[in-house]
Amino acid sequence: MLREEDLKRVTPALPFLAHAPAELVRDFLREASIHTIPAGTQVFAEGDECSAIAILLSGVVRVFKIGETGREITLYRFDQGESCILTANCILGNQHFPAIAVVERDAEAVVITATAFRDWVNRYQLWRDYVFDLLSRRLASVMAVVDEVAFRRMDARIADFLARRLSPSSPSVRITHQEIAAELGTSREVVSRILEDFSAGRLIATGRGTITLLDHAGLLRRARVT
Repeated sequence: MLREEDLKRVTPALPFLAHAPAELVRDFLREASIHTIPAGTQVFAEGDECSAIAILLSGVVRVFKIGETGREITLYRFDQGESCILTANCILGNQHFPAIAVVERDAEAVVITATAFRDWVNRYQLWRDYVFDLLSRRLASVMAVVDEVAFRRMDARIADFLARRLSPSSPSVRITHQEIAAELGTSREVVSRILEDFSAGRLIATGRGTITLLDHAGLLRRARVT
């Protein structure tokens, strides 16, 4: 249960509450609760039942899959004002969670029971609009991941991954080859081989757990390779 003063903290993440019907606001205060979740916490494992859904007020959650070979691939991340579409889908479809969700950065979240979530989708247009907008936006990002995996060369994907994290004003990032592999759904060996190629081409320099940008324009050209 939330207090009236809690609503002020929640509204920046869920701005539609500022003009929501009084009945929805009352239900929200009665059914929702705020929880802090430290980094490293596994929110869901594959096959879990979805008894509640969390909407983040702060922090970041990563949702990913692990294949039979042990390789990981990131499906998406969500942060303030967002929730996990797989959790929403599980609740609405009475299914089990099909991936893994882990808190990457200390999070604070509004937690709503599955029963209340389903009830509000049926009863309140504003809540339904929020959920469907969330689903459509996140589906687009998941489809982009599918397109990347299916149709784009791995060297171009790694170049794009690095180019989005490195810039002339921020030329270094602490990240391991295994972490890159987990993001992109490949093996550490493949990542290491491609990074060696980039290093030989003077696009980047690699150190222990660190990658430093040398040629941002060149990295962008590699990202455009088809």
